[in-house]
Amino acid sequence: MDGFVVVVVEKSDRSWSAVGAGLDSGTLSLISPADIRPTFLPVFRSGSCANIGPKSYMEDEHVCIDSLIEHLGMRTPAIPAPGAFYGVFDGHGGTDAVCFVRKNLLKFIIEDGHFPNSMEKAIRSAFVKADHAIADSHSLDRNSGTTALTALIFGRTLLVANAGDCRAVLGKRGRAVELSKDHKPNCKSEKLRIENLGGIVFDGYLNGQLSVARAIGDWHVKGSKGSISPLTPEPEFQEVRLTEEDEFLIIGCDGLWDVMTSQCAVSMVRKELMAHNDPERCSRELVQEALRRDTCDNLTAVVVCFSADPPPQIEIPRFRVRRSISMEGLHMLKGALDSNA
Repeated sequence: MDGFVVVVVEKSDRSWSAVGAGLDSGTLSLISPADIRPTFLPVFRSGSCANIGPKSYMEDEHVCIDSLIEHLGMRTPAIPAPGAFYGVFDGHGGTDAVCFVRKNLLKFIIEDGHFPNSMEKAIRSAFVKADHAIADSHSLDRNSGTTALTALIFGRTLLVANAGDCRAVLGKRGRAVELSKDHKPNCKSEKLRIENLGGIVFDGYLNGQLSVARAIGDWHVKGSKGSISPLTPEPEFQEVRLTEEDEFLIIGCDGLWDVMTSQCAVSMVRKELMAHNDPERCSRELVQEALRRDTCDNLTAVVVCFSADPPPQIEIPRFRVRRSISMEGLHMLKGALDSNA
């Protein structure tokens, strides 16, 4: 029995031992030391960059909070630790809606009665509450609007909520994993939803007016509050359980993704992190690259790292036959195969 640990599993009133879950009380279990590993817990550190781009005014906003407890200035059981919150917001028709959402969305989430037991319900409710607040306001332009993408992380659980065409991409050992769907009116599922609610998609625009299918605000399109509208503020969700392979998250407005693939962004950030391990510099390089590619929009990029260390070198297997595809191409091919599995 050399090289093994004898573990006596005890059952308490509150929970099972993490090692012996599922075994009867008092059972002897032989466990290899290699199987007894500390649970992976991400360390949050982020950097961001915003640029007006070629436009004459800036309508992007973003928020980066690496520690929710420190940001809120309180310690409460309602805020699990460690916790972090990030968001990007792409406004249109003025800055009233986008500034209001950036300032208030997190507050609406935390104040919701479903928080923290049902995160999806709390976030969905917060998006709708922000939308209705703009409609009810006497000081905000109710015709202004904004897309919104948020990433709320507690421990290893990452929950992305998206309404609009911002995008969240996970860097997983060099491979890009998209955690949101661009809500363009021409998207098949969005087009069907719009038409089922009496709307039309004309030349890529919802009702010939908006280039996005989901947004907060834009009450000139939605009509009166309480009426059924093909333009919805409700987000779609994607939840993942972070592992050691999940190295960083990129969230950005469409000015970035209009000129750059998700895989290109992940490959660029990983290379930069390996060189200097600075997410702030990575976000600046993403924005600069988008400018070099002649983006036509405002630019906002946020890079969130899940470790204090830079990404490790990826060992590439040696083949007798020369490869005819790049590493980036291999990652894109693997991502396509995974999505079709």
